[in-house]
Amino acid sequence: MLRGANSINLDSKGRLAMPTRYRDWLSEECQGQMVCTVDINLNCLLLYPLNEWEEIERKLRKLSSMNPAERRLQRLLLGYADDCQMDKNGRLLISAPLRQHAGLEKQVMLVGQLNKFEIWSDQNWNDQIESDLNVSDDDEFLSDQLRDFSL
Repeated sequence: MLRGANSINLDSKGRLAMPTRYRDWLSEECQGQMVCTVDINLNCLLLYPLNEWEEIERKLRKLSSMNPAERRLQRLLLGYADDCQMDKNGRLLISAPLRQHAGLEKQVMLVGQLNKFEIWSDQNWNDQIESDLNVSDDDEFLSDQLRDFSL
């Protein structure tokens, strides 16, 4: 499982060095092959190990290209999808269009989300966390699953 928040610097070429704790697992799980795309709801990127991304592609393939909302989702996720190969130093190149979409500069956050990572600009991450922490438990958007969730 991919978990934890890691502060990382992008180098001048737009590469991020994967934290060492993930490198061996990613090398074994997907031979360091990953796919990065946009998050359609938040101002961040989604970085999937290749096998997890292939599951997303299977789901996208089942959507109708005639339904405008489904076509929009396909267009954004697949249109921005970029193959990323971890190099021998554990670095991944994030393409310029993806960096621009998420507002990535030097300081970024790599956040594990079970089967994928989110990549955030440092400022957007801090803003999102502040927003998440300020949501009331009485919020009308709280699902029944969340109401019954306990730790």
